[in-house]
Amino acid sequence: MKFFVITTRYLLVLLVLSCTGSVYGIIIRHDIGQSAYDTRSIDYPAVFFLERQGARKMCVATLIAQQWAVTAAHCTEETSLGVVTEQGGTFSVEVAGQPREIDLVVKHPRYQQGAVDDVDLALIRFEVPLASPRPVPLNTAKNELSQVVTIVGWGYFGVGTLGRQYADGRMRHGTNRISHSGRYLRTVFDDPREVSTESLPTEGTLALGDSGGPALLVTESGFRLAGVAVGQLSGTNYKEETQGCYGAIAIYERVSSHLAWIESVIRPVK
Repeated sequence: MKFFVITTRYLLVLLVLSCTGSVYGIIIRHDIGQSAYDTRSIDYPAVFFLERQGARKMCVATLIAQQWAVTAAHCTEETSLGVVTEQGGTFSVEVAGQPREIDLVVKHPRYQQGAVDDVDLALIRFEVPLASPRPVPLNTAKNELSQVVTIVGWGYFGVGTLGRQYADGRMRHGTNRISHSGRYLRTVFDDPREVSTESLPTEGTLALGDSGGPALLVTESGFRLAGVAVGQLSGTNYKEETQGCYGAIAIYERVSSHLAWIESVIRPVK
């Protein structure tokens, strides 16, 4: 996962931190039991992790078409996915409990780690179209602001008062509210102890290792993919040890801003 550092002039400067061997998952409220955040793949069958390193699970992707999933582009470099497919091999994952093979990675043409206008998205193609599970539809409207989204991830566990604590590889989900919907989507991890905040009952935030994971809008017809997790905004006094504490601002690529590119890749005009 990336960290977006705010300078004294409030310009966004992209700082990429290596996360090889360091995986973190959903961080939760300190005053709510862990069981409220526990979930299973059966609840989100179209969401899957990319790579296992011992008990740790690195990066997340979401099925958006029968043969395509979307993730963060930097996840293809921080797992073996990019190297394996570049060498002509297939990369093994498990989707809805079934083994699947990925044979192609297509990074966004504006992806460049470290660039301010970087678009951190990649589409990954399955060798064979998947009959199931049902792909998650893309959110096509610019209606994300103030809406509640569900986030999903694996890895380190932590609470808002302490930040990251330990890795257990368990799948968790949480909720948060979109606080900004410009170039990126943002969510703020509100402290429930503060009267002025509107902390949700299962509010949570991202951490390293949740990169590529979905921000899911709930609609009458089910989930829609609004964002793809790419990083966290942090101040100049940021410390990695306290990553995910209350006040953390998570950053997502805004899916509704990249529909044309996604469609051009997964449904090319012949």
